[in-house]
Amino acid sequence: MNIRNLVIAGLFAAGSAQADPFAGADIEAGGFIHADQCVACHTQKFGGPEGSNAYTRADRRVTSPDSLLQQLTACTTVLNLGLFPEDERDIAAYLNKHYYKFE
Repeated sequence: MNIRNLVIAGLFAAGSAQADPFAGADIEAGGFIHADQCVACHTQKFGGPEGSNAYTRADRRVTSPDSLLQQLTACTTVLNLGLFPEDERDIAAYLNKHYYKFE
């Protein structure tokens, strides 16, 4: 492979990595954890099916993949949920797929 082809292949690889900010996360596990740990509180505080108004309201706090992870860590800490960083990443991937659609 020549240099040009290597550069093009690298750009495609970088582009696909940027397309999913939570690459490698387990979306299905994130959905289960979300249902178990997040839905009741979010439904009570924000309403909507499965607490979805927390994610779709106009004044939502989360505006980027990083802020989503920060918010998940804040909830985990304040509510003493005992989640691991990889659990938070799985939830972030689930929420991103269903609500945020960050690239």
